[in-house]
Amino acid sequence: MRLSAKEIFTIPNCLSILRIILLPIFVIFYIQAKEPEDYLLPTLIIFISAISDLLDGFIARTFNQVTELGKAIDPVADKLQQAAIVFCLLFRYDQMIPLVILFVVKELFMGINGLILLRKGKKLDGAMWFGKVSTAVFYLCMLSLLAFPNLEEKWVNLFISITGFFLALSFLLYIPVYVKLYQQPK
Repeated sequence: MRLSAKEIFTIPNCLSILRIILLPIFVIFYIQAKEPEDYLLPTLIIFISAISDLLDGFIARTFNQVTELGKAIDPVADKLQQAAIVFCLLFRYDQMIPLVILFVVKELFMGINGLILLRKGKKLDGAMWFGKVSTAVFYLCMLSLLAFPNLEEKWVNLFISITGFFLALSFLLYIPVYVKLYQQPK
């Protein structure tokens, strides 16, 4: 499949690419942060990325700029961003270990099964509502941990637990969706 410049350089695709480009900048600034105010810039980078994620989907649908490339790079940008966040926070909070494991298992499950289903000519049509809720909760909780590095441990544990609950719930609700896709005839 050959893509034209018009299909590649849409505003939504450029926003997805921008999110990917911002990731190493976020990681560098987060890892180098020492004082509480040093965490504001990496938090702002993730906030801008999260807003651009909302915008790219809205713009794509509203202005008929949905492309096959966009359908591929948007979820990649999302998962890379989420992975960067959880792995950076892992260096600050040991309590993140179970959340990181859950995140990796869920994303491997969905990614591997998504690829298998694609090879069989089947695919999931975008995120389900529970996946979107899980993502929104993820960003609210993780942005709180990024922005406020001196939170009391009870708040850190609460944000990690809430994120883990919604991540696990989303994972469990996606399993029957994938099972149905496997059972559908071609």
